[in-house]
Amino acid sequence: MNVNMLNNLRKRMSFVLAVLLLCLPVLTACKGGKESPDAEPVDYAASVKLDMDSDTLKQTVTVKTFVDGDTTHFNVPESVMPGGVFKARYLAINTPESTGKIEEWGKKASNFTREKLSGASSIIIESDDDNWDADSTGGRYLVWVWYRNSETEEYRNLNIEILQNGLAIASNSANNRYGTTAVAAIDSAKKQKLNIYSGEKDPDFFYGEAVELTLKELRTTVEQYKDIQVAFEGVITKNYNNAVYVESYDEETGLYYGIMVYYGFNLSGEGLEILTVGNLARIVGKVQYYEAGGSYQVSGLTYRAMKPDDPGNIQKLGDGYSPSFKETSASELVNGKMEVSVGEETKTFDYGYLALATTVEIKNLDVVSVYTTNNEESSSNGALTLTCKASDGTEIAVRTVPLHDASGNMITADAYEGKYISVKGIVDSYDGKYQVKVLSAQDITIN
Repeated sequence: MNVNMLNNLRKRMSFVLAVLLLCLPVLTACKGGKESPDAEPVDYAASVKLDMDSDTLKQTVTVKTFVDGDTTHFNVPESVMPGGVFKARYLAINTPESTGKIEEWGKKASNFTREKLSGASSIIIESDDDNWDADSTGGRYLVWVWYRNSETEEYRNLNIEILQNGLAIASNSANNRYGTTAVAAIDSAKKQKLNIYSGEKDPDFFYGEAVELTLKELRTTVEQYKDIQVAFEGVITKNYNNAVYVESYDEETGLYYGIMVYYGFNLSGEGLEILTVGNLARIVGKVQYYEAGGSYQVSGLTYRAMKPDDPGNIQKLGDGYSPSFKETSASELVNGKMEVSVGEETKTFDYGYLALATTVEIKNLDVVSVYTTNNEESSSNGALTLTCKASDGTEIAVRTVPLHDASGNMITADAYEGKYISVKGIVDSYDGKYQVKVLSAQDITIN
């Protein structure tokens, strides 16, 4: 073979080798261990099986309270948990926040969990070993949550289902009994670019300068947000003197949290209509300490009619809501205490403090005495302070604004003094004591 023929052969072999190298990735993708990006996603939540004969603890439960995407309170026998309430923290996952500071995808994760368990015919919680292990707070227990929608179906693992839908990030996901599957579910969500891993904006999240949070978060840590722009959702319950009261229910604690929102003279037209009593609204404003009232409030509201979707705007989210007027007792409001989880801590609060700016109802109060504000230069001229006693002897003040009857006549002290009344009003404080503030004569009923 001459030199020219040898060179030509080498060139041909080089060309064939190059073609083979170019084809190799395609062949590998077709034959190799990894799925093609176009392959049907694996249903990892169904691939793991609930083994009722394993040494883990298992308990059939029903939902008591949905908290967020990775926390649910379940009803259990008292032999399992004193009080019959099992506060479950889902193993291997960490969903974005929806109960404190609101985070992207948090609401969607919370709604996903609620939807799956609300439609379940049966729910079982499972420990990771042979104990109910507490989380870092000491008040919640780490579990796997299994559910099925009918008796003919197999149980699905909700923890892993949340992971495979891209609604949670890893939280020691590999270090547990279903770790391999949990990690595979996360990888699948990343490959499919689902939700958290999509690289897209969450359509249910407001993007702006304000800190997105809940009224519970604001009320329990309000000092941290002084002079900071915040945004939250709540129902408008009362409107008086250029301010509204806003409250929101927290399922974890079973309490309403509220705050006064001062709008002053900044709003008109559509902006004012958003603050109509009974509306569910998104409030955006700055947290300030109101020295004269000795309380925190939110102010600096804006509404740009030409930019209704501006994240700095207040927004109407719904209507047809009513104030809670949560029935309580004078003793609970004045002397009650309550433990509430704040972040990773559990703190003790006055019940009255937690109820500030929310609507309550107290029944059967004995009006012992009445003080009338007499100052014609004051907008409070004619306002009443009713000193009342409950049946257990607890004393509480009911403070009114100037009240008028149906004919427009001012209501005076003799209308209530020495009588038994039931009141609906806003929880307020004066001189370090909790009281009920009444803004309408219709909210006092003589028994």
